[in-house]
Amino acid sequence: MRLRDFPVLTFDTYGTLIDWETGIREALQPLLSRLADPPGREEALAAFAREESACQAASPGLLYADLLAAVHRGLARRWGAEPDESESIRFGRSVGHWPAFEDAAPALRYLKDHHRLVTLTNCDRTSYRGSATRLGDPWDAVLTAEEIGSYKPAAANFEFLLARVAADFGAGPGSILHVAQSLFHDHVPAKAIGLATVWIDRRGGRKGGATAPPRQEVEPDFRFGSMAELVERHRAEGG
Repeated sequence: MRLRDFPVLTFDTYGTLIDWETGIREALQPLLSRLADPPGREEALAAFAREESACQAASPGLLYADLLAAVHRGLARRWGAEPDESESIRFGRSVGHWPAFEDAAPALRYLKDHHRLVTLTNCDRTSYRGSATRLGDPWDAVLTAEEIGSYKPAAANFEFLLARVAADFGAGPGSILHVAQSLFHDHVPAKAIGLATVWIDRRGGRKGGATAPPRQEVEPDFRFGSMAELVERHRAEGG
């Protein structure tokens, strides 16, 4: 199997292309500064992962900006602080300010010369605009939880992806390679629906972070530590 065998590359954005762990941590600072004994980075990210996955399961139709605000309220209560509504709303709207990984935009610019590029994101369209700009707006299609009505890892999101890629590009599942960091949100459901996948292991094999652990074992078809490594392999395949 080669990267170049797939006409369509589909991507997760947050954690894969956008450094959401840094973005989340920075956006949580106003809340953390109010705590007498604030959690460390890894503890805070793990708490975020638990709150986010619970909120997404409970409220699949909620816009991501509003869902993040709900996550912020939950974290405040979890950490013994009084929720601050304006603070929660600002956290919910922080997505467009989260930084991109340095290798993300150059890698997408290179890959766009060889493949159709699609993102399947749990974000909403308004919040995603800032992220798209940071990534050089490379997408042939942006598929959001807002239009699907559910959040990954729901199977419906990947079924929607397959239907759109077939309609827009005439490509079937065997033509798609899904690229993502999250085993929980992306690799388990993508493999279940028959897609080949690339794991961008931004945490270098370390568990935890802002992503919930997968509910079952999964074996991606490729594994790279960064988008830069993926591009290096892609170039090597071209001889």
